[in-house]
Amino acid sequence: MDDGAPDRKLILDSVRDYIAQLVEEGLEGVPKSPGTAPIAAAAAIPPASSRVAEPAGNGAVTPSPRGAGSPSSGEAKAPAAMLKASAPLELLSRYPGLEKTGDLGALRAFIGECQRCKLAPLRKNLVFGVGNPNAGLMFVGEAPGADEDVQGEPFVGRAGQLLTDIIERGMGLRRADVYICNVIKCRPPENRNPEPDEVAACEPFLIRQIDLVRPRAIVGLGTFAVQSLLKVKTPISRLRGIWHEVHGVQMMPTFHPAYLLRNPSEKRRVWEDIQQVMKLLGIAPPGRGGRSP
Repeated sequence: MDDGAPDRKLILDSVRDYIAQLVEEGLEGVPKSPGTAPIAAAAAIPPASSRVAEPAGNGAVTPSPRGAGSPSSGEAKAPAAMLKASAPLELLSRYPGLEKTGDLGALRAFIGECQRCKLAPLRKNLVFGVGNPNAGLMFVGEAPGADEDVQGEPFVGRAGQLLTDIIERGMGLRRADVYICNVIKCRPPENRNPEPDEVAACEPFLIRQIDLVRPRAIVGLGTFAVQSLLKVKTPISRLRGIWHEVHGVQMMPTFHPAYLLRNPSEKRRVWEDIQQVMKLLGIAPPGRGGRSP
């Protein structure tokens, strides 16, 4: 077969994942706009090694005020002044002064009542992020939904409750111990996929969030979030369960909680992914009082 011929299985997997994503977003038919791109992807980059080093410690980790999976005193996070090198300067330079934001509060103030893309007039609230600003674990989703748009907080609907169950009942942490945000900060109309220009407008803010929180691990939630972070078109079914690197941070892709609401049989695979995250962070599974999501 010609080397340039498309991989039929890859194409079928991509179509299957895209349809599943439409279902997880609550859509019952094909989007009306033929120009809506399923993802905002650039050229593919090779994934990092699928294996990571074993955590130094064993047993349960009691969340400290710095948050879930926080480094011990012997592995403190790098000073904020050293963070610029980990984020692509060309991204931060889109908005002069962004690189000088020293914490999440300053970043939120910098964003302000953002009017940088066409979603701004359609939103009720900008959904920035929530959780421990020094968390060792960050969850990144796709975009706010209707509930999030009203409340101004990510993952507060039914999918959000399932995510909270994964964090609290599955991992034995508190939701407040981790940091949760989305690729874009405003709700797309009818929960459609974010379009490339919308992702481009928000990408510097997400990368700066990652830099400022400096988590030890990221969990990418769902097809769009993972493909946007990795700049690939590979189906989530091929990406999940394997460690990748995003701006110097290990990321574990997994299915979106909304997808699990419609496909509960996939919870087992998500739990397998979450267990890898717990192993990396040195978090022991909860006792008999806890259970997998």
